[in-house]
Amino acid sequence: MKLSETTIGDVVVLEMSGKIMGGPDATILNDKLHELIEQGKHKTVANLARIDWMNSSGLGILIGGLTTMRNHNGDLKLAQVTERIRSLLKITRLHNIFEMYDTVEEAVASYEK
Repeated sequence: MKLSETTIGDVVVLEMSGKIMGGPDATILNDKLHELIEQGKHKTVANLARIDWMNSSGLGILIGGLTTMRNHNGDLKLAQVTERIRSLLKITRLHNIFEMYDTVEEAVASYEK
């Protein structure tokens, strides 16, 4: 998995690409989220438009990220979730846990509500 970061207002958008398979991927996201928390940034959006594949370890990474942010009075919302990943989230009922948006702009705007 590759991870890049942009900021829109006070929301950090994490552009993720490739495969989320566990192992080093867990460290990449976890380290980035802790870095953001230390900077006082608690509003995050994970853009999953360029994620090709995710396994159960990848789901665990997203859950861990959500838990990390919520434990620090923040949140991790998902944007542009591909149909394949959306199906995986529905099968595991995690679509009830994550806030998912069709666009990054909608996810960012949801923090203003």
